[in-house]
Amino acid sequence: MRQVAIYGKGGIGKSTTTQNTVAALAEMGKKVTIVGCDPKADSTRLILHSKAQATVMDLARERGTVEDLELDEVLMKGYANIRCAESGGPEPGVGCAGRGVITAINFLEENGAYNEADTDYVFYDVLGDVVCGGFAMPIRENKAQEIYIVTSGEMMAMYAANNISKGILKYALTGSVRLGGLICNSRVVDKEYQLIEELAKRLNTQLIHFLPRDNQVQRAELRKMTVIEYSPEHPQADEYRALAHKIDTNQDLRIPTPIAMEELEELLMEYGILEE
Repeated sequence: MRQVAIYGKGGIGKSTTTQNTVAALAEMGKKVTIVGCDPKADSTRLILHSKAQATVMDLARERGTVEDLELDEVLMKGYANIRCAESGGPEPGVGCAGRGVITAINFLEENGAYNEADTDYVFYDVLGDVVCGGFAMPIRENKAQEIYIVTSGEMMAMYAANNISKGILKYALTGSVRLGGLICNSRVVDKEYQLIEELAKRLNTQLIHFLPRDNQVQRAELRKMTVIEYSPEHPQADEYRALAHKIDTNQDLRIPTPIAMEELEELLMEYGILEE
């Protein structure tokens, strides 16, 4: 069983990329579980065709304790028998969402959600940066061995990728977590491919796949579906299949080498659009 965590800046397309990739893996015959580690609980909606599923934290609040939950209340089956769980979080403005991630993952583990006999992959879709200990939990506790960072050619997405690499480095030195590569979810920035390829090189990893921007992703999302399910013949579906295949066969897992902010800015200047 491989445990994979997908990180990246908020709004970069982590959840969409994760769900489409998982749908492609399921199409390949893999048995996959997604654990959404985001209080928005939007990591599984395209698989379940619903707005949001009941989360571990929501139900725990209703019952008064997580001990009163049953596994089948929070672990749902969706498209291609993909199993889905959402950690959820506290009421907005109250409490720590990171603690919700810790509570949810511990509950799923203790109640046998990850039965190795019927699970090839567990994917953790993790909110934003790893500056918060709770969101770092999948790598801090050696749950996820493999990390992929979704980024783009925009400065803040690259800044987040570098920051996440710092978090991975911290735990890689004492555990078995490794960086599997960068996924570029294109924002149609000039020289974007070359820029992210160079960033990957400097972070001691690979650009595992470049996802072109295509409105078919949004058309599928409006129908609460992945592109794989909504339009399996579309070229964008093949992009997600290519990414799934690359992750499935990837053995190039490394300890990252984060760069200084100055070097990141120089990189952007080198590949950026400068006025004459």
